[in-house]
Amino acid sequence: MTDVLDLQDVTIRRGTTTILDGLSWRVREGERWVVLGRNGAGKTTVLQVASGRMHPTSGTADLLGSRLGRVDVFELRPRIGLASAALADRIPGGELVRDVVLTAAYGVTGRWREAYEQVDESRAADLMAAFGVAGFADRYFGTLSEGERKRVQIARALMSDPELLLLDEPAAGLDLGGREELVAALAELAGDRKSPALVLVTHHVEEIPPGFTHLLLLAGGKVHAAGPVAEVLTGENLTAAFGTPLQVERVGDRWTARAAD
Repeated sequence: MTDVLDLQDVTIRRGTTTILDGLSWRVREGERWVVLGRNGAGKTTVLQVASGRMHPTSGTADLLGSRLGRVDVFELRPRIGLASAALADRIPGGELVRDVVLTAAYGVTGRWREAYEQVDESRAADLMAAFGVAGFADRYFGTLSEGERKRVQIARALMSDPELLLLDEPAAGLDLGGREELVAALAELAGDRKSPALVLVTHHVEEIPPGFTHLLLLAGGKVHAAGPVAEVLTGENLTAAFGTPLQVERVGDRWTARAAD
């Protein structure tokens, strides 16, 4: 399989603070990764590097076969879908939902004078239908519930038919029903062989959708463990990474974690 993401010995420093420390990680075509770790572990920073929005202080980052620092990131970024809270904050609340999705074809937020072809209109409609938000096409983005906005953001991230899809805590702020709706949508996406390589950042093992194949567990800006989910997601690994005694249980194709007895 071809590598879509290859980080080697990546270090990120801001002043005297080291955010990532010699991190190496590889994602291949068809893989579905979860990135897990406590607050401050470096999860969002990893995604910033993976999306071409942050360059390493040292080490190398190869995205879709191109090395950061040697490629025009404005040509690279449309090939990488990204859904994050920071991006959502830039979407105008008065934007129609169909335009929130459609404008991703140009890599912009906020429709202006761009001209879209029928194929773009059709793809946006198909993606909204796939994530259960087609009925909101003529509503303003700011009127949607948090769960509805999350699904719109994922549809938007897929609009450019990316080769890599990055989702930064998509279930954050959702109630139980909204979380489960989103997990189900992501499980369906993971099970589609036509989907791009997926990377999902989360704090909670309960948010890992069925069909995700691999787990990157971070601690202190370093890789604590990486590999198939069932091998990495253990009480021993979580206890070390989160700094508190934890035990892990699997029921069917879902996971839970709680304080050890």
